[in-house]
Parts: sequence; C-alpha cells; structure tokens
Amino acid sequence: MRALKGIIAVFAAFVFLAGCRPTGGYYEARGYAQGGEYRVVFNSEGCSLDPAQVAKGIDSVLVAIDNSLSGYNKGSLLSAFNRGETITPNELFLECYELSYHFYDQSEGALDVAAGPVFDVWGFGFTGDSLPSDEALEAIRTRCGMHRLLPDIRSAIAPDGTLSPTSLLREGEDTLALPVLNFNAIAQGYSCDVVAHYLKGLGVKDMLVDIGEIWCDGLSDKGRPWRVGVDRPVDGNMSPGADIAAIWQSSGGPQGLVTSGNYRKFYVRDGRKYGHTIDPRTARPAENSLLSATVVAPDAATADAVATWCMVLGPEASKELITTSPDLEALLIYDTPTGTTTWSSPDFNIAEAH
Repeated sequence: MRALKGIIAVFAAFVFLAGCRPTGGYYEARGYAQGGEYRVVFNSEGCSLDPAQVAKGIDSVLVAIDNSLSGYNKGSLLSAFNRGETITPNELFLECYELSYHFYDQSEGALDVAAGPVFDVWGFGFTGDSLPSDEALEAIRTRCGMHRLLPDIRSAIAPDGTLSPTSLLREGEDTLALPVLNFNAIAQGYSCDVVAHYLKGLGVKDMLVDIGEIWCDGLSDKGRPWRVGVDRPVDGNMSPGADIAAIWQSSGGPQGLVTSGNYRKFYVRDGRKYGHTIDPRTARPAENSLLSATVVAPDAATADAVATWCMVLGPEASKELITTSPDLEALLIYDTPTGTTTWSSPDFNIAEAH
C-alpha cells in the first residue's frame, strides 16, 4: 500500500535512534483508539525494535490515522474536508478514498462513503418523534453520493498539493452541495492493515492486530494458527466474547476477519426494528433477515467493506457474492421462519462450533 511507505520510513528512523534489541517472545500492546480499546499481540523474535518502543510506535500510527480519517476528531483532515475547508491530503486520506471508490464500484453503490448525510439523518442520535419522511430522504439522497465525485482523487489535487471539496465534484454537479465523506465502513479494517504493515516493516512475522476488526498472520504463542471467537448476534449483546457462536481459526497466513451486524446498534419504533446498516441506494435502513456477517479476506479493509456490503444485501445475495469471490470466505447468521440459521462458505475454518 502506498500510504504505508511514508509511515514506515518515519518509524525506520526512530528504530535507528532507539538502538534497542528485544530478547524474543510474545508481547501484548494495549491502548485506546477509534472509540474503543485495541490489542496487538506480536512475536518479537526478529523484530528490530524493543517491544516497549513497538507499542509506542503502534500508538503513533493510530494517532496519525485518527488525525487523518476520523469523523469524530474535529481536528482531522476528514473533519476539515467535511466542513468545506481546503486540505492538504496525506497518503492515508488519499488511499482510503481510493479504496472506498473501488468498493463503491464493486458493490454497485451498496457501499458509498459519500452518503454521509443519509447516514446522519438515520444516526442513532436522532430523538425526534417522527422518522425522516420519504420526501426528505429523497432530497438528501440526490444531493450526496460518490456518483457525484471524481473516481481519481489525485487528479483533483492542485499544484500546491491541496484539495478543495469543490474540486472533487464531477463537472456539472451542484457546488452548493459539497461532498461529505464517512470512512466508517473500512476505517477500522484499514487501520488494522496499516498497523500490520508497520509491524512487518520492523521484521515481525507472527501477529494479531485487534482494533475492533482483526488482522493476523503467522502463529500464536501456542504455536498454532490464531483463533478468534465469532459473537452470537443476540439483540443488545454488548460484550464481545460473552456469547460465542463459533471459533474461527486462521490459515497461518495473512488474513483479515471482520464481523458486521445489527444486534448491537438498532432502533425500535412502533414495534419495528431499524438496524444501523443503511442502504445508500435507497437512503433507508437495509431490511433483510441477516443478523451478522463475518468475512475473511486477504486484508482487513476488504473484510470490513464486504461485511458491511453483506449486511446491505441480505443472506441469499451475500452467499452468491462470497461463493463467487475466490479470495473471500464468510459465516452468515440469519433469521428464517423456523429460527436462526448459520451458513458458512466451504473454506471458512471453524475450529469449534458453539
């Protein structure tokens, strides 16, 4: 990934200055990032940096991501862009946009990071007595979306390296309706990938990166492939790991694992449940029987995007997507008239079923 070259170069200089050498063994780094706790377990054998310094490096990488891509950090590049300001985008911002446009095309609009105003109107902060009207939703939908934006963000950058929101609009689009981006569908998975590439640049081969989403490679301290629990999608289950539906085991190679679901974030009005997964094509919450989608992909950003994509599609279309994509595996849990059903693709490696 292009964005990682600059980050790794910065920390390579830091490694030289630190001059420390680990003694080997597995170490765990913990901290707070992106609204929750993160956990990184790595084997320091062959690592060019002392484990304590690696932990500081991970924190620094995550701070850089937060300052670039967070919609909650008012000082981030993304927040400034969404306020209509001209920014100087870094490689993290550029690459996240490029990945997002790729998934927009692949999903035929089911994943749309420029549909931020649609997500906002359905956000779980809304407390009014009425839901958005059809007319209001249609008005919002037609004034946002990636179809209004250039696929190649680099072509919109000015000679001085700056990017204005209006420069990203396609010719003929209303410049009064400036783009608002929301990278939530891939940001956590992408963050896992960035941290993993940082660790690889230090010589780490065995690792598990958990930032709400998972990226892993190599073996655990038990000498076997990494194992990760898949939560049972029960409404209101707010404690990861408390109720496990299955335990997935990695192949021992590099893999991203992400679960998306509506069982922790939903809204009920007049007996009707509205999940937090929004279908940008309709500007409404996706209505289908899929409770959760756990996706395995070669990288965590892809797993993150596809897991959300599946939640928009529903179980049957998701099965087709997964089984026709050689690099993807998944476990889907969904409702049927006779109860909850679990489906997994042939190479989704379930070590234990619960």
